[in-house]
Amino acid sequence: MAHDPSAPSPITTGLKGLCPRCGKGHVFKGFLSVQPKCEVCGLDLAFTDTGDGPAFFVMSFVGIVVVALALWTEFTYEPPIWLHLVMWTALSIVLSLLLVRPLKGVLMNLQYHHKAEEGRFEK
Repeated sequence: MAHDPSAPSPITTGLKGLCPRCGKGHVFKGFLSVQPKCEVCGLDLAFTDTGDGPAFFVMSFVGIVVVALALWTEFTYEPPIWLHLVMWTALSIVLSLLLVRPLKGVLMNLQYHHKAEEGRFEK
């Protein structure tokens, strides 16, 4: 498979929520809702199905960061449990909301870049 050097980077365009083909149009019409097609090049975005991928990566990253920070805070400062609950719940929510959209954009753009599609049995 030959790589087109003029094609936009799927990581960069995905993080910005831009079209995987032209790199100019936006793929989101709401927070996580996908537009039917790119407003610039007309790419049909119906092929995109990230499933639970963004949620998995967000949970993994946020979980590692929050648990590491909570353990470090506990062993260093020994705050009361209510402070742990407030701090780590807030951080988990904020990080999750900040990461889910860019990660969904990256996974959508990687699907296009690698021509990913549903598996089929050959007959």
